[in-house]
Amino acid sequence: MNRLTRRDFIRIAGAAGAGLVALGPSGCKQGFSRTLARESALGLRDPKVALNGVLVSRGADPAKITRAAIEAVGGMGKFVKKGATVVIKPNIAFTGKPENAVTTNPDVVAELVRLCRGASASKVLVFDRTCNDARRTYKQSGIEAAAAKAGAQVKYVTDNDFVEIKIPKGKVLKSWWLNKDILAADTFINVPIAKHHGSTGLTLGMKNLMGCAGGERGSWHVGHLDQRIADVTTALKPDLVVLDAFRILKDHGPTGGSLDDVQQ
Repeated sequence: MNRLTRRDFIRIAGAAGAGLVALGPSGCKQGFSRTLARESALGLRDPKVALNGVLVSRGADPAKITRAAIEAVGGMGKFVKKGATVVIKPNIAFTGKPENAVTTNPDVVAELVRLCRGASASKVLVFDRTCNDARRTYKQSGIEAAAAKAGAQVKYVTDNDFVEIKIPKGKVLKSWWLNKDILAADTFINVPIAKHHGSTGLTLGMKNLMGCAGGERGSWHVGHLDQRIADVTTALKPDLVVLDAFRILKDHGPTGGSLDDVQQ
């Protein structure tokens, strides 16, 4: 499979949809318009505020460019109200250190936690339904320690954390088990890492939502994986997507392994 360049990632990220903030290694560009979205219905989750556009923030410090990006779109207060419960969902699926670019950068996650706390959120949950042992992936990624230090409640996901809901707009998935904490959250922030993926070419915001699904997700790979992912996005819409492209895994994803495949 052809290796993906940083230009490819940014181009595809730009076409990926609304409310996306891409973080990469100098400046901010923005083009957002604020629209009010309808309240959730039928057990589905719609964003309270939708932003049309993509902002790219670049620099050498993941935390600083994260803060700069959020400030550029109006601050975290636009998404998080006083007393809100917030779910931040990074990619922690596989075991790897930050330099391996397999999981979301811990400094990005921690800064988002601090911003949510600064906006007077009452609770900030950080979790993922992992593929490898969560105790290892959470620790080795650096996310567990960084998020907890910043003021988050880092949670290990169990089968009891999911509820089956209908997906009226689903073409393949007519119903599935989705995370209850996310469905109930006042604010849902999706924080994927941009990386190569052997099954889908690359993984960005939509693919990261697989970590919000329970049940036997392996069945998704039997056929129509792309449509199944798209179906879930009709039922589980984040308020904000922060795409970590500080380091990019350009080949042998999603698990990676060699630093030769990583570009910063």
